Amino acid sequence: MELIGAGERHGRARDLFFVWAAPSVTILNFTVGATLVLLGLELWQAVLVVIAGSALWVFPGIIAISGPAAGTSGSVITRAIYGIVGNKPVVTFTGWLIGAVFLALNWLASSFLGADLLAGIGLDDPVVVPIIVTLVISAITVVVAVYGHALIVRVYSWFAIVLAVIFATVTAFILPQVDWGYRAADPLSGAPLWSAVTIGFTLIASNPISYINSPDLARYLPRSTKPSHIIAATALGGALPGIVFAIVGVLLGTAVMDGLDAGIESALLGLLPPWLAPVFVIGVVVNTVALNGMTTYTSSMALQAIGIPLRRIPAAIVVGVIGTGLTIYLVLSTNLLDAVNLMLQFLVIVSAPTMTVFVTDVVLRRNRYDGAELFDDERGGRFWYSGGWSIPGTVAVVAGGVATALCLSTTVWTGPIAEAIGFVDLSVPAGMLVAAAGYALLIRTPLGKEGRP
Repeated sequence: MELIGAGERHGRARDLFFVWAAPSVTILNFTVGATLVLLGLELWQAVLVVIAGSALWVFPGIIAISGPAAGTSGSVITRAIYGIVGNKPVVTFTGWLIGAVFLALNWLASSFLGADLLAGIGLDDPVVVPIIVTLVISAITVVVAVYGHALIVRVYSWFAIVLAVIFATVTAFILPQVDWGYRAADPLSGAPLWSAVTIGFTLIASNPISYINSPDLARYLPRSTKPSHIIAATALGGALPGIVFAIVGVLLGTAVMDGLDAGIESALLGLLPPWLAPVFVIGVVVNTVALNGMTTYTSSMALQAIGIPLRRIPAAIVVGVIGTGLTIYLVLSTNLLDAVNLMLQFLVIVSAPTMTVFVTDVVLRRNRYDGAELFDDERGGRFWYSGGWSIPGTVAVVAGGVATALCLSTTVWTGPIAEAIGFVDLSVPAGMLVAAAGYALLIRTPLGKEGRP
């Protein structure tokens, strides 16, 4: 997480397109897209929800510009938002929670698919096989995280191309089996329709607003790189593949509706010819390594930023071990569809306010970050604020999280506001509005006064 000097800066903004495209070509998009149909939406309604939720990819693009400006990772830049001391619990809770959820969900998808494929050759132990698959894939992922930024930038463009070809081929075999005349058995209207639309929006939006690590991947770019180019490359790299394959997931939902009792991964493999199934599983594994390698890499820097005395490589290994443990627990206790939907919905309680406050700070500060001052952790430094805590940042995130929870609608928790308005899920817009407004107002008061300039 050290400062990146001018002599170490390299690359172009467009390189970020492939860095973000590779992890966005994922089976999770198939899963969430199919869920929109299961919620009762018509095809055109589900497609509009996918596009609306994916538009939030602009937020990772906006905060990515702080990386080259400060020359360090996002988990250090947020010291300007929460204070030197306050940043530690926020990064610990948000960074590690978001990282652990995505590590587990992606490893879970690979584990179930790999286990289904191996079952076809007689390796069908429902416990041992998924665990072994998880351990192998997580080990490869940690290797990518250990080599870090240089490897990610060098190989992710190839990952993106290979994955796009594999997923496009799978799509070609799915499309002939789609029920193009699909109509919901009981078309939704009124509050039930808005409930399905807003829950679907939350599921789609939870992906882009969780990428608070986007500054980490942009921080090696020269300071002269145009912010608009960074925003466009990051947002489009994440959004375009996500939109395409989430829409394929919507269509997939009409083709596998009757086979979901066996799990969406089994239903999906059942649509493919025998030669393509193993290729697709390999593609899912490659995507998992791409996404989780990036997540493990940035999470290891978050661990350093909170003051744990570990170098980055041991920190990456620690992150991998924790994520592997959570994945094995999920393998033994749930199915892919339920795990993805529930965890992504609950994730927005953390990701919606933290992403919004970060975006608001970049806008209000006009992306003016001084890396040296961010590393000044002495009492009286610019970002010491009040006892090391920035009250505006802390209050805004907590208030935004509370607002998100009050408006969330899931199968295991429904906030009182969501329940009062017919189980309509306004968690993302509510959390974002409360967090942004709270931070923008409080930062202009004496509570937001910074130390020496």
